[in-house]
Amino acid sequence: MVPLQQTIKAVIRLGDQSGYMAECMEIAVVTQGRTLDETVANLREAVVLHLEGESPASFGLRNHPTLLITLETDPDYAEAS
Repeated sequence: MVPLQQTIKAVIRLGDQSGYMAECMEIAVVTQGRTLDETVANLREAVVLHLEGESPASFGLRNHPTLLITLETDPDYAEAS
């Protein structure tokens, strides 16, 4: 039997045109926001709505899982002189 996960992993990255986009790895949740704070709030709400009325175990999760969020950014590279 595979152990149930305690965390839902998500990645936040810059949006294609503006703002930020968040995507969960374990469940089918994608959302966006204008700011990081708005994106995280939207992500939390979307996860709750996605799991509402469902058994977390059916997604391979323990009851009341937590979110582990990674921010993905492009580094600023120094120009060679």
